[in-house]
Amino acid sequence: MTGGQGGGHVAIVGGGLAGITAALALQDAGLRATVYEARPRLGGATHSFQRDGRVVDNGQHIFLKCCTAYQGLLRRLDAADKVRVQDRFDVRVLTPGGRAGRLRRAKAPGPLHLMPALARYALLSPGDRLRAVRASLALDRLDPDDPELDRHSIGGWLADHGQRPQARNALWDLFVTAALNVRLDDAALGPAAFVCQTALLGRSDAADVGVPTVPLGELHGTIAAAKIEAGGGGVRLGAKVTAIEDGPKLLVNGEPVSADAVVVAVPHRAASSLVPADACPGRADWAGLGSSPIVNVHVVYDRPVLDEPFVAAIGSPVQWVFDRTAISGTSSGQFRGERGVASPQETGQYLAVSVSAADRWIDTPTAELREVYLAELERLFPAARRARVTDFFVTRERHATFRQSPGSGALRPASATRLPWLFLAGAWTDTGWPDTMEGAVRSGLNAARLVRRHLNGTAPNTATGVSSR
Repeated sequence: MTGGQGGGHVAIVGGGLAGITAALALQDAGLRATVYEARPRLGGATHSFQRDGRVVDNGQHIFLKCCTAYQGLLRRLDAADKVRVQDRFDVRVLTPGGRAGRLRRAKAPGPLHLMPALARYALLSPGDRLRAVRASLALDRLDPDDPELDRHSIGGWLADHGQRPQARNALWDLFVTAALNVRLDDAALGPAAFVCQTALLGRSDAADVGVPTVPLGELHGTIAAAKIEAGGGGVRLGAKVTAIEDGPKLLVNGEPVSADAVVVAVPHRAASSLVPADACPGRADWAGLGSSPIVNVHVVYDRPVLDEPFVAAIGSPVQWVFDRTAISGTSSGQFRGERGVASPQETGQYLAVSVSAADRWIDTPTAELREVYLAELERLFPAARRARVTDFFVTRERHATFRQSPGSGALRPASATRLPWLFLAGAWTDTGWPDTMEGAVRSGLNAARLVRRHLNGTAPNTATGVSSR
């Protein structure tokens, strides 16, 4: 599955969003790119699988309207019509006790667009609302690129700026934990300030939420592979790269493959052992980035229990809940029960509960998670108390993101390395964004830009090609 474009061959190690983006950007520039992915699919941390006739995403992934690079990738894939974006940021926030709040932006320029929402937010007292406005304005004055901010947590900063426990739980934790995949007291101040400034305090429509309307395996997998190959590039699945050597060349499934440039677009844990030591002498430090887990709890009910696309929750192990009924391919309501028997008469609903910073739950047995989360969903959704659960399962991403804690910013490497033909990509590299889909796409664009600069400044070795093995 190799392409026929000239101008140099670029080997991309890793078929996640960073690798996909780099391949497409390089092809746009007339370069020939081949993606080598060890797994039998593209998509990296965003993928799908089949379960009893349903298509299941490994986790719920969203983007915001401020994620311009990711939306650019969708356009490159001719898939902009396969997502749905809110007309206006609007989130209902539930509590187990029955109280609820709503955060809905006004049609006003930022940051004024969220002031009416805060003023009416029922889950905060009037005093906490005022203090939240003051903290927001102070946060907006910080410079996220200031190295000093990388040494402190957003939790400590909020405490110093009058944010009491209820405001932390009902407002700040709601968004920062979901964005950075770490709790407030563990989240570095720099990236937290960036998230708040970019999504909540910047352009008025920046936080409008976008969700895929097709499975991730289709959006980031089959569609991406077809687009790369249609553009003359190559996709090799089940192709494990075990070494990168000068030449440059790769060892793929034990066979040598030559290239003119190499982009390593795998997680930092894999990159640290794959990248040559002379390319990144400090690669051992990447282990300090650590990892933070996400758990997704999947529940299928025999009837609808939620009448909104998604909601948030506070004061509960439940954080965000998404209606996955239509996207799973069973929008007709025909679900297979726990014994695998289809029930055409049932009109059910499939919900996914996304739990970020899930250290507490990552090793918890499924039976215990079932007991905890079904009870919590009944507390949040009265209709669930009358519903029958026809399926329950859990997906776990132990290394969903790196741990974006104080000190992590200094460990994120640039895309360029000391070897002129070798480049890094991945949301863990220094993109200026947190470890998100947007960060992954930006890293791929960064790497592609540097590859183009390198190959334009040297004579590509047109004699080298892609190994047929």
